[in-house]
Amino acid sequence: MTTQTHLIRSRRFLPLFVTQLLNAFNDNLFKNAMVLFVVYSVYQSEQDGAAFSAIASAIFILPFFVLSALSGQLADMRDKARIIRTVKAAEIGIMLVGGAGLAMAWQDFMVTTVAIPLMLVALLGMGIHSTFFGPIKYSILPQHLHPNEVLAGTGLVEAGTYIAILAGTIVAGWIPVEWAAVAVFVTALVGYATSRQVPPAPPMGEVEPLDFHFVRASIDLVRRTAHDKRVFLATMAISFFWTVGTVLFIQFPPLAKHVLYASKEVASLFLVIFSIGVAIGSMSVNALLKGTVSARYSPVSVIVMALFVVGFYWICHEWPQKPEGTLLNTAQFLAEPLALLLMLNLLGIAVSGGMFVVPLYAFLTTFVDKTQTSRTIAANNIVNSGAMVAGSLVAGGLSAVGVPIVEQVLLSAAMCLYSAHLGRKLVQAERAAQAI
Repeated sequence: MTTQTHLIRSRRFLPLFVTQLLNAFNDNLFKNAMVLFVVYSVYQSEQDGAAFSAIASAIFILPFFVLSALSGQLADMRDKARIIRTVKAAEIGIMLVGGAGLAMAWQDFMVTTVAIPLMLVALLGMGIHSTFFGPIKYSILPQHLHPNEVLAGTGLVEAGTYIAILAGTIVAGWIPVEWAAVAVFVTALVGYATSRQVPPAPPMGEVEPLDFHFVRASIDLVRRTAHDKRVFLATMAISFFWTVGTVLFIQFPPLAKHVLYASKEVASLFLVIFSIGVAIGSMSVNALLKGTVSARYSPVSVIVMALFVVGFYWICHEWPQKPEGTLLNTAQFLAEPLALLLMLNLLGIAVSGGMFVVPLYAFLTTFVDKTQTSRTIAANNIVNSGAMVAGSLVAGGLSAVGVPIVEQVLLSAAMCLYSAHLGRKLVQAERAAQAI
């Protein structure tokens, strides 16, 4: 805790921490304001709502798959602080477009023909923006922090990300869409201001030419970062974790509306609980490991996560039927007999998930040369985003063929079990490396 408090007060860490926090807040404020508006106000069927949620997730994730190789090269071969300022300046223009789409939706003006396409274009822009910001927020840590501070810094970044997701989700669920249109633009302005305080982070090695052929560069990048078995297994385990998270986040809004008969405020509450839980898990695992980078708690954490997912499925399956069109407000929902158990299961999913994934990110920045950290994170993003897009397409496809949304929850539990298998192999690789 002393290390964490010290970092929060340090200029080596605080401006980056606040900038990435605002980035995550704005991503989630905009995305959730858009998805909740469309699911609750435009599309009335479970299938249409789930399909739109899946499309929105895929659009946001796709740039990570296509552009991560370039973003990793740039971050390792240019000043990271300068790149941060550039992408945060771009966010201002992106949020002008997204805010215009939200404002048109508020006025009920050309919603399906112009407003929704504008919002999706802005969502794609935010995906591109986050693709170039993502490798830096982790890879800059070993450059600015001492070795014994990296795990604490990673945990704080991860916890801060989920606190920001929490705040963005709360705001998106509770404020009118016209206020959201203003808030995303103002947040972009503040994020740019804080980004200007991040200390310089020049390249750590020789500057190489950039490869703009994204297919060749992506394949080469993943191949080069896979030579360390620990890094490769950590990347694969993180990918399956975020696939689980993507499927769950896609399912939440339509599941809340059509299975639990809950209002959009309750759907927002689900995402809030999830975000709080991951933040708790992120901080808890750092306390358990006492600053040591290790995956030893990861396999059991994700198995526990799978059990909570199955519990969540069972509760949704047993939820009392209500007349079609019923939407419970927060007080009415909390009065339901199974509501507390449902929220405890959601919290359990998130806490165990946070304990699983945080040490794995520390692997990516600890066990590679500092000249390669951004590209390692970028390679991780390529694999992660490919898995997440696949998960989005599977979830959308299942909805399209009529598989009930509640039954799709079991897909997440199955993926947790495979993540546990990867986590166990990572622990074995970790022990083998220590024995040498």
